[in-house]
Amino acid sequence: MRALLVTGMSGVGKSTVLRELGLRGLEVVDTDDPGWIEVVDGEPLWRLPRVTSLLDRPRDRPVVVQGTVANQGALYHRFDAVVLLTAPRAVVLQRIRSRTTNSYGKAPAELARIEQDLRDVEPLLRAGATHVVDTSAPLPEVVLAVERIARGA
Repeated sequence: MRALLVTGMSGVGKSTVLRELGLRGLEVVDTDDPGWIEVVDGEPLWRLPRVTSLLDRPRDRPVVVQGTVANQGALYHRFDAVVLLTAPRAVVLQRIRSRTTNSYGKAPAELARIEQDLRDVEPLLRAGATHVVDTSAPLPEVVLAVERIARGA
């Protein structure tokens, strides 16, 4: 069964897409949940043995892993696809201002970090991605596009 990484900057809709994929019967893992990440010298990193163990596990349906950390590239070879979710800067910033499920980005320093990451980090993620999906499209279209990738269609 396929393994898919969904990655992208804060505010592009990763959590929303992950939730919808779970409703469609895919196994979903949000590595922002406790236990998947350790902070090393101020940098959040995947606990690589734990993510590797997840990917080694037999499964009867595709697994979609969501995360954006500096060491994710170490496991790109373990994923059948790496999907970058992206959106125009104005869309991302509006989502961050209006979201109620995540407070990250509300403080000026956090917002400045998000804008810097859009400039500096997203191009790196784009270079490593096998697919790019623009989340400014309607949510059902975005979810269907990612689901097709996950199912190998």
